[in-house]
Amino acid sequence: MAPTKWDPFKDILTLQERMSRIFDETLLKYKGSPGISGNAWYPPVDIYESEDHIVLKAELPGVDVDNVMIEIHDNTLVLKGERKQGRNLGEENYQRMERFYGAFHREFSLPYTVDNEGVKAGYKDGVLKITVPKTREEKKQGKIKVHVQ
Repeated sequence: MAPTKWDPFKDILTLQERMSRIFDETLLKYKGSPGISGNAWYPPVDIYESEDHIVLKAELPGVDVDNVMIEIHDNTLVLKGERKQGRNLGEENYQRMERFYGAFHREFSLPYTVDNEGVKAGYKDGVLKITVPKTREEKKQGKIKVHVQ
């Protein structure tokens, strides 16, 4: 049997990955809103802008589009929903459980006055894309709900 060379950096990277996962899970438990005992999670989001729009893309794999709600009021975009666990398996039946389930709630301040009436949202391949048109006019901003297509 040939001797294998020990790579200490591989052990350090493995340890770093484990510690990061522990910190992430612990922080999510404390950042969760009241009543969501440790099941709160935060989908990763990219926000970018073009000349006429602000675009938000959120990763929501496994989330039913009917469980997603988008609201805009006072130049704040609210994204909330829930990823429900599939079959009725108890945690004791899992070999490994790394995905988060339960409710999520995120709020984003929009840097420009936006046209609430022109907001569009689409859901494809587990990614929710919300396109919010910018406007130059100051209008009374009411609360609206956006339908996801």
